[in-house]
Amino acid sequence: MRLVRFTADGCSGYGVHTDDGIQVMAWEPYDYLVDTVEVLPPGSAKLLSPVVPTKIIAIGLNYSDHAAEFDQELPDEPLLFMKASSTVLDPDGEVIYPPQSQRLDFEAELAVVIGAQCHKVSVAEAGEYVLGYTCGLDMTARDLQAKDGQWTRAKNFDTFCPLGPWVDTDVDPSDLAIRLTVNGELRQDSRTSQMIFDVPRLVSFISEVMTMYPGDVIMTGTPPGVGPVVAGDRVEMTIEGIGSLACTIAAP
Repeated sequence: MRLVRFTADGCSGYGVHTDDGIQVMAWEPYDYLVDTVEVLPPGSAKLLSPVVPTKIIAIGLNYSDHAAEFDQELPDEPLLFMKASSTVLDPDGEVIYPPQSQRLDFEAELAVVIGAQCHKVSVAEAGEYVLGYTCGLDMTARDLQAKDGQWTRAKNFDTFCPLGPWVDTDVDPSDLAIRLTVNGELRQDSRTSQMIFDVPRLVSFISEVMTMYPGDVIMTGTPPGVGPVVAGDRVEMTIEGIGSLACTIAAP
């Protein structure tokens, strides 16, 4: 099942994406129930970020080849950092190139969406707390990351976390092809099986640190091939079994 968040005729809602369109499940602000099977035909609604997270937990250096790109040792435990909820961008949105930076990099990632309040769960039970999976782009001001010595500013400009197009609740995340192109040129090409720490390990590890809430997102790290983009570039990532997410780089 592909869960979407959308806007149509000036109203926002939630639904299920099908070949026939979007089957409406609820309209915001939930002041009435959808008691009929309402289907919006293809092209009649704009997809939004499928979730509105309270927080986004991201993982650094979770692909061995990516660590080698930056001459970093493999971590013994997941390396956590956070992205603000204000970084979330809808599918086909514009990532704003911040004027403070001279190098903006793309990072394609499998994003995990939490479906139930999650605190101190084991690896074995971690899957029970996952709603599904979507595509995520962890945009990074690489020069500011190096300059600051920590990652908060470099990772948290508005629009720096495109998410979408939907949350797939049925896909097995253990071995999916993940690719990214810039203006149609392939830049990243790997599989989620190359992750150092898999999804259950990440969910369990993070839940030992903080409580995760429904709609929260875990960005699971990026494969090798990251690189810079400039204003006007079109970035598109695809994850096998989930779908594609695209954005355009815009000048400040």
